[in-house]
Amino acid sequence: MPDHKDQIKLGRVRQLWHLLEPLHAVVYFAPEAFEEANRLGIKSGRWPSYFAWRAAPLGAVGCEQVASAFYSFSPETVREHIPSIWNAAGPETVLAARHRAVDRAYRALLGDRIDSPELAEAAVLARRTAEAAVHAGRPLAAANAAQPWPDAPHLMLWQAATILREHRGDGHLAALLIAGLDPVESLVSFAAIGAAPEETFGSRGWSDKEWVAARERLTGRGLVEPDGTATDAGRALRAEVERHTDELAAAPWQALGAADMDRLGDLLGDYWVAVIGSGMLPGTNTLGIGKV
Repeated sequence: MPDHKDQIKLGRVRQLWHLLEPLHAVVYFAPEAFEEANRLGIKSGRWPSYFAWRAAPLGAVGCEQVASAFYSFSPETVREHIPSIWNAAGPETVLAARHRAVDRAYRALLGDRIDSPELAEAAVLARRTAEAAVHAGRPLAAANAAQPWPDAPHLMLWQAATILREHRGDGHLAALLIAGLDPVESLVSFAAIGAAPEETFGSRGWSDKEWVAARERLTGRGLVEPDGTATDAGRALRAEVERHTDELAAAPWQALGAADMDRLGDLLGDYWVAVIGSGMLPGTNTLGIGKV
């Protein structure tokens, strides 16, 4: 078990993720991103563009690969978008549009701060962290890390945030597998601890029958009560999942060092406020965006 000093470091790792996650997530919610997706012929709505933007670094892969990498989505939901998205636009075209979407969204959100020395400094620190990440066993992190770095600091910051969030996310899936939580069980157990209302997870596409069956499996393991709330054992397991996730995400931040971690945290606060304050991101979500 980590000692108290390690726990404080892991808490800082998690806090920096909370600061970076909204900066990444603008691509899924910004009106500019929807406009760019529409120009590609991708259907309107959050999920068609979400699957396009997030899956494109993997290449023109099929439903099975995307469902595996994204984990918590029902394969049926993935099939609604993959591979049909690639009929509208190939991955390279999608990736170019993704950059345009982020560029436009950041300019709208940050205004003159796009050209500030503080943002440039944040981008350099975030890039250093992202480049320290090891991608073995982390397909989404590796796919994003393989993309060329943009020169513009705001786009560099977004790419670094994306690599780091996918690096953390890939590690989170490993932690769920260690805990013995399959895709739908991972959501049921998360809802059970009050992370978000059950209906928030409906976007993942699991049927009521699948959700109830997963709850019954977790009840049989002593992790969830019949009413869907977590038992003490269920809460302990989820805490262990989050601890493992923090541990697996820590190495790039350790390479950056404590002083630069603190500096990056200070620099990111202004941009975090700009994104959260825009009202663009949902107040209730499955990741805890906006809750530091």
